[in-house]
This record gives sequence, structure tokens and C-alpha cells, in this order.
Amino acid sequence: MEFTQFIISSDEPEKFDGDLLVYCLAQSKNGYPEFTGDVGNILHKTFELGDFCGKSGEKILIYPGETTDCRGFNARRIAFLGIGNLTSDISSVECREMLRKLGGRIAKTSESVKASSIQVMLPILDVVNIVQTAECISEGIALGDYRFGKYKNTDPDQQSFAGIRKVVITTEKSKQSARRGMRLGEVAGKAACLARDMANEPANEWTPNAFAVIGKDVAKKYAMKCRVLEKNDMRRLGFGGILAVNQGSTEPPKLVILEYNGKKDRQTLLLVGKGITFDSGGISLKPPLGMEDMKYDMCGGAAVLALMQAVGEERPDLNVIAMIPATDNMLGGSAVKPGDVIRHYGGITSEIVNTDAEGRMVLADSLAYGIKKYKPDCVIDIATLTGAAIIGLGHHYTGLLSNNDQIVKRLMDVGMRTGEPLWRLPLGKEYSKQIDSKVADIKNAGGKAAGTITAAAYLEKFVGKTVWAHLDIAGTAWGFTEKSYIPKGPSGIGVRTLLELIRSWKEIRQ
Repeated sequence: MEFTQFIISSDEPEKFDGDLLVYCLAQSKNGYPEFTGDVGNILHKTFELGDFCGKSGEKILIYPGETTDCRGFNARRIAFLGIGNLTSDISSVECREMLRKLGGRIAKTSESVKASSIQVMLPILDVVNIVQTAECISEGIALGDYRFGKYKNTDPDQQSFAGIRKVVITTEKSKQSARRGMRLGEVAGKAACLARDMANEPANEWTPNAFAVIGKDVAKKYAMKCRVLEKNDMRRLGFGGILAVNQGSTEPPKLVILEYNGKKDRQTLLLVGKGITFDSGGISLKPPLGMEDMKYDMCGGAAVLALMQAVGEERPDLNVIAMIPATDNMLGGSAVKPGDVIRHYGGITSEIVNTDAEGRMVLADSLAYGIKKYKPDCVIDIATLTGAAIIGLGHHYTGLLSNNDQIVKRLMDVGMRTGEPLWRLPLGKEYSKQIDSKVADIKNAGGKAAGTITAAAYLEKFVGKTVWAHLDIAGTAWGFTEKSYIPKGPSGIGVRTLLELIRSWKEIRQ
């Protein structure tokens, strides 16, 4: 998608001659949104009529040429949007989410009137500073303005809307602080939308090689290293998990690796994203109903790759390695079978009892290889791994499992700050016993009970003592909690959480 241009300005709102001028107003203690001047006269009238008092979701749209009080304005339209009640004991985390939702509503209002150029008057709030206000509103606009129409023919009889072309953020306070916040929101929104684009692509277009193409493009643009391990490389190295999943496919697998070097004396974070470009379930075939959604089984890989774009934009001191094991999971004549035994990178053998438990197989090779080669201080994998995560947490929380309390706390904190909450599930010997095998070291499924946990227990076998966290986004990668800035379909989950983790990184201890 063509991305929106964000600009900071201190120009008077009356001078703006674009499509839509937006005022963002919160409820005051007396229930009336405080405002002065000609625009205040209009608000006074709407308040008396009970049409607007600054509640979240409220909107008033006026046309200056038809309103005596606003004839001095050059904008084609003026919108008043309610932020909500910020006078109670509200936290900064709650306020940030309210502002993101406000940004999403700004985007939806722009779409409804086909406004391609807008100016947003940045509100001055007590709960969060100007940086956070600009960040969250800009992020909400960028995320809320998302659309994917690549494969739809336009109707010549209908006026199409390609999205917001330009957003002017206007502030009476520090332009420098507002610009910094706007940039944070813009970078995060742009990366999450890239992840959505990848996920929306059909599986006949988004093959494993597509990950390699985008990976090379990102590396070239942002001066990173990109390595792509091919099928022969995987055979030589002994990547039994990825090769087994790929056996039934006509598309060769890829392991895409991006390396961003920050500072030598800083820690290294390894990120691994599941890149199953289509999951039929293999011989353990999935039910036909809803199988078209299995093109989304690469959302973890999309999140990691899109995140590297944001890393390239912001150039943190932290060293970041991204790995995307990519293949589809098909049921050709040579497909892996239930009862087969494979050998993962590093030597651990696994009995395949369910070919639809393929995600952990490709992640296991990548984790083992990445940890041995790059010796990271922390590793995080992200994957649409188990349907059990949806049963346990619905579409509202990402499942989190880890061997380290420090990284858990940090992930849960940044998840709340970004509006992508996580919920920790336990690990332990009791769950690991469920994946014991009589014929191999482990088996790739532990039964219906605690399916999300036993999947993580499988991965735990390959990380050793390295600080590790696993994010199961099966319930949040698409169909995530409905919000003004989250579209139907893929959400881009995980990108903003991991980006915020990198932005706030402090050394992690073993």
C-alpha cells in the first residue's frame, strides 16, 4: 500500500485548505468539552442539544461554508471527535489506547468523506505527554487507514478512496516533541501494515521465496545482512524439521536470516517467526471449512520481517537477528507421515504423530541453529502455533510462555503499552512428559490437553539455558479484538510489541 505522509505544523487551523480539519476533545469535569472562539460557539450549541460532549466515539461533522461561526475556515470540512473521559483515575496505558482508537476513528471519518488530506489539532492532555499523544494518534491513523485492494478491480461507476495521502499534525506546544512522537507512531504503523500486506497475499502468490525477496529488499535498503538458506543448505546442516514439513510440497523451503548490527558491546536479540505460507495440515488434513484462512499461518514470519523494517528506520543500539523458516505444509505423495521419525538440527529425534503440528517442527530447527550460530542473549519466537490458544484465550490475548521471568514482565508491560496484551501460561516437567516418545527423544504433539503448553514444551527442548519466550498468536494474528484501528483479517500483531521491547531494551540477565 502507498503509505501516508505525516507532517508537523504550527500553522493556524483557519489556514488549512485541505479536505478535513479534526479537533480532538475530551470530556471535562462538568461534562462539557472545553473550547473557545468561533468553534466553541458551535460546540456550545451541540452540547445544549446533547449531541456532543467529548465521549469516546462521538463525532460532529460540519461544513464551514454553511456555518456562520466557521466561515473564516478554509478547510472543506471540520470534524469534532470525542476522546472520552480522562478526568477519572485513568492510567497512561489506558490513555494511550484511547488515543490509538481515536486515531483509528479519524481514519474512518476520513474514509467516509473521502478526505485524502487532513489536519489534526493535537490535544494537550494531563495523563500523557505530547510525545505519547502524537505517537498514539499517528499510530492509530496509520493503522486505521489500512486497506488491501491489490486483487480487486475498481468499479468505474463508483468513486474510489485510495486512503489518506497527507496528515498534518498541529500543536501549540513543542514541535520537536510532537515530531518525535509522530515519527514513533508512523514507523510502528508502517511496519504493522507491511505485515498485514504480507498476510493478505494469497498463498499462490506469497510463497517461501516471497519472504526471501522482501528480506533482501529490506536488507539492501537499511544496510543489513541477508542470508537465505536453500534446501540443499538445509540438507547439509541437518534441518530435519523444515525438510520434513516441506516433503509434500512443490515449493522449496527457505530460511531467511536478516542481521542488524547495532553496537558490538550491546546484547543480541534473536527473533524467529513461523513462515508457513499455507497449512493444509498435511496428511493429518484440516477440515475444509475455513481452510482458506490458513494462508495466515505465516503471520509470525511476517511480523518478524516487518519489524526489521522498523529496526532499519530507527537504528537501535541493540543487535537484532531475524529468522523466518518458510515453507508450506502440503500432502503430496512424499509428504511426511504420522509415525515417521525425523532428526532436528542438533541431533534431537522426534516422532511425528500429527503432521498438522508442523509449526514447532520448523521453529525447532531455527531456534537450535540460531542459538548455536549467533549466541543471542535472548530469543523470542512468534507463531500462529496452536488452535488451543484460541480455545484458552479467545481472540483477545496472545499466549506467552517462557523460561525467564524478566523477559515475561517486559513483554507483558510493552504488550499493554501497545494495546497487544499477552497472558502467561505455565511450563514444567508435567507438561514435558506429555511429549515423551517410546521410539524417539520426543514426539511432536502431546494430545488435546494443554495443547498450547505442550507445543511450547517442544520448543523448549531446543533453547537450552538461553533466555527464551514464545508468543502464540493463533488467536490474535487475525480476528483480533475489534478496534477502530484493527481491520478484519490480519492484524499485524506482534510487530508493535516487539518494536516497543527493542525501543525500551535493558540488558537481560541469564
